[in-house]
Amino acid sequence: MTQELLQAFEKHYSKPADYGYFSPGRVNLIGEHIDYNGGLVMPCAVTFGTYLLISPNEDNVFRFKSLNFEDEYTIPLKDSYVKDGTGWFNYPIGVVHHFVKDGHQLGGLDMLYFGNIPIGSGLSSSASIEVVTAFALNTLYNAGYTKLELVKMSKSVENNFIGLASGIMDQFAVAFGEANKALMLDCETLNYEAVDSNLGEYVLAIINTNKPRKLAESKYNERVSECATALAALQTDLQITNLCEIDAETFNKHKHLITDPIVLKRATHVVEENDRVKLAAKALSENNLDEFGRLMYASHDSLRDLYEVSGVELDSVVEYARTNPNVAGARMTGAGFGGCAIALVKGDAFEDFAKECAACYTDKIGYAPDVYSSLIGNGVGVLNDIPAHA
Repeated sequence: MTQELLQAFEKHYSKPADYGYFSPGRVNLIGEHIDYNGGLVMPCAVTFGTYLLISPNEDNVFRFKSLNFEDEYTIPLKDSYVKDGTGWFNYPIGVVHHFVKDGHQLGGLDMLYFGNIPIGSGLSSSASIEVVTAFALNTLYNAGYTKLELVKMSKSVENNFIGLASGIMDQFAVAFGEANKALMLDCETLNYEAVDSNLGEYVLAIINTNKPRKLAESKYNERVSECATALAALQTDLQITNLCEIDAETFNKHKHLITDPIVLKRATHVVEENDRVKLAAKALSENNLDEFGRLMYASHDSLRDLYEVSGVELDSVVEYARTNPNVAGARMTGAGFGGCAIALVKGDAFEDFAKECAACYTDKIGYAPDVYSSLIGNGVGVLNDIPAHA
């Protein structure tokens, strides 16, 4: 992979790359749509993600090129930047904006990106681009940011530069991921625990429905608003700052304060899903994959029925998984409305699972999904196989 990218860089820029970086994508094993409610989530890094090769230039410009998109972008060094349309390059430009706004003197750079994360799949391709860019600039210019500060910066790019009201989970997972560990992250305090995730005879199957998440952004912001409405109603009787401060028992005693039935459904999912994450961490740490799988199915059912962010495509994958005895559990992952589902599948049965799941899905939906197998990987870092040219 790296050798092909080095050749592509040299072909495009007529010079070799000097530096290389990699940031993974992520899947969230459980704990969906509660990161922006101060809850517990359990993401992990996957073994595919975004590669970035860089070489300085003396032209005082940033050149952005991706092997995944046709559009390129060149912009001069300035002391401030603004979003320009909807192109992919806005994500790294947003990172550059933060660096210069903080007073860092950057030089011209030629940058080549390549991602093997399926675009629009819900595996955090945008967070991966943000974090790899922030990590690279921090390393190149000795800017002195901690990894957590880079995570917060990348989230700010997503929220304030791009304009999507997302939580911090995606950026945190791709930065702090550890091989064979899930991260139980408290999205309010940003404290986290690396939970041993010995999948034993199982592998993590990632099923991309290949339905673009066209509704995800508008519906995502709508759900954020609905949760804020639920919180305001509960705050008339409870001293809380987010929904996930209370457990299901406390919520049930006060849910009468929420008079809108739709808003009540959203809040019920949030509180119960937060409790499920705690149970899931216990199950994983005890290697109780049957219990973990049961919690995955329960999470999906709640996202389908209470939070209403699933859809026939994601539901079809999970419905098939329930019929396969080699699957411990399955659920949608990410924002929903398309994107990906995940399943715990016995490794020696993965190929059969992939074929049967694809056939069942295609028969029902009319087009095929893509089915991948992934390990739990490490977070952002330097590519060590870049030749030195000094």
